[in-house]
Amino acid sequence: VQLQASGGGLVQAGDSLRLSCAGSGDILSNYVMGWFRQAAGKEREFVAATRWRDAATYYADSVKGRFAISRDNAKNTVYLQMNTLKPEDTAVYYCAIRADDRRAPLAPIIISAFNSWGQGTQVTVSS
Repeated sequence: VQLQASGGGLVQAGDSLRLSCAGSGDILSNYVMGWFRQAAGKEREFVAATRWRDAATYYADSVKGRFAISRDNAKNTVYLQMNTLKPEDTAVYYCAIRADDRRAPLAPIIISAFNSWGQGTQVTVSS
């Protein structure tokens, strides 16, 4: 599966952005899709994930209540709606997928289990 992320930009604190991640090459119903981010000089961290078959979701504590992950089956696309953005949300955001192991719970998220990554989109939040 190839992933194409888009929607990043420069916004002010308190603003909103919606990121998109379009998948091609396979339908996404057999996958878990996640959003991750990496700030300059920091490790890549988990942001949000959704399991395609039942729309289950899971969020990092730092974004819970502000970000929402959703999907559009017809467009084979996952979205990350980011509201009330903070300067600390500044990072390159990546979407990624892993196979949906029906024996395993959605969480905890293991970054190394995600084996197909999009190219990343920069989000910069000014104070």
